[in-house]
Amino acid sequence: MPFVSTRGTEQISAPEAIVRGIAPDGGLYVPLKLPKLSREDFDALAQMDYPARAAYTLDAVLDGFTLEELLPMAKDAYARFDDPAVAPIRELKDGRSVLELFHGPTLAFKDMALQFLPRLLTASAFKRGESKEIAILTATSGDTGKAALEGFKDVKGTSVTVFYPLGGVSAVQEKQMVTSEGKNVHVIAVKGNFDDAQTGVKTLFGDPAFQRKMDALGKTLSSANSINLGRLAPQVAYYLSACAELLRRGKIAWETGLNVCVPTGNFGNILAAWYARRMGAPIKKLICASNRNDVLTDFINTGVYDRRREFHKTISPSMDILISSNLERFLWELAEGDPAAVRGWMDQLKRDGAYEISGRQKEMLKDAFYGGFADDAATRKTIRDIWETEQYLTDPHTGVAMRVAQDYRDKTGDQTPLLIVSTASPYKFAADVAEAIGAEVKGDAFAAAAALEKKTGVKAPAAVLALKDMPVLHTLVCDKERMGEAVLAGFDGQQA
Repeated sequence: MPFVSTRGTEQISAPEAIVRGIAPDGGLYVPLKLPKLSREDFDALAQMDYPARAAYTLDAVLDGFTLEELLPMAKDAYARFDDPAVAPIRELKDGRSVLELFHGPTLAFKDMALQFLPRLLTASAFKRGESKEIAILTATSGDTGKAALEGFKDVKGTSVTVFYPLGGVSAVQEKQMVTSEGKNVHVIAVKGNFDDAQTGVKTLFGDPAFQRKMDALGKTLSSANSINLGRLAPQVAYYLSACAELLRRGKIAWETGLNVCVPTGNFGNILAAWYARRMGAPIKKLICASNRNDVLTDFINTGVYDRRREFHKTISPSMDILISSNLERFLWELAEGDPAAVRGWMDQLKRDGAYEISGRQKEMLKDAFYGGFADDAATRKTIRDIWETEQYLTDPHTGVAMRVAQDYRDKTGDQTPLLIVSTASPYKFAADVAEAIGAEVKGDAFAAAAALEKKTGVKAPAAVLALKDMPVLHTLVCDKERMGEAVLAGFDGQQA
């Protein structure tokens, strides 16, 4: 199954797309066609463990790999997760379930893909005969960074450089990144927000002069952001897995299916659910949950994407995004594969800060998606309410999703079984979660974690507690205009 850029027509294989990360024309790689799974396929998935489900999915989605190659990769990728189900489903009241995606080594859903991506990337490079080091450049709004650093740490033939917004991530997220070990890892704080970091990385991919400098160092660029096909494909697996599991438990019916609510800023996680839906998963409505940075909510409701608005720092920082890169892949779907239309929208966004899709495209969008947002006050109240009524502890991003999911039910009356995607451990945001449920907090994030554990009895992950005394190893800080220099300085071990 070939892949093409959202902005072009060149057809390439999955291994080529994974190594490139982003297309030379600046577009993102999308599948020309997706396989269709039957009810029997989901029955078969239900009998597998999670690594087998993931391998089965990637075998269906990615050409150039065999199931025999993918299965050991999957077993290795998920061996360090703290729950044998890898992506367990917790059942709440009123037909609601929670898909927990935070049981990996960095306690966030990014582990679901970023423990797999290094294996896909090195295998892809081998298939292409790549002899240069693959230099991963990635921007993070909080969770991708540590997951990428952990996934690629000391992986032969690779290096990884992570940019994060200075002051724009939680204390635990920052400590996770700046204490990262590994001879091939680099962490750089950017003076700006996540959109600045993400735009800077995409600019470097399109900068011939920077690429020549990297080439002279014996490095070829790739990405670990969800713009990389190798990040997106493993995410499709947990939606197919969840549907198979809920069908097996008898919690959903094939005919009526379920709705899925995803907290998202960059649109990658919910796009994976869309791909699962296209592949035959019994997913009905895709509920897109945003925080106060509600650019996606407005787009779904009006068909106008407008980033010309105030940027808000919130208690759900991984969603503090105004330029949702993965939306470009869905625009390609709305445009029925017309790269000229996508180029036009992206040019408008860059030039004017906004674009608008057509009337028919708006109808297609609203048919599949519902958009809503929750501000910090509503998120805190939801965290408290869920704890008091269900004894279920949730992080702020999942709190956003739970609030928006309930708003959707209240507004529409739709009581279809509901799967809420939980993207991070509450202990990555212990201070805000503790405050929300009324725990007394004095001191730093680690004191907050202790207070949260005392208040709830929910054990704090050892990976969080261990951070307190770990030494800071990365101190590079750069202006958003000097990210290329900072990358090169990082390789030299110099201060930017």
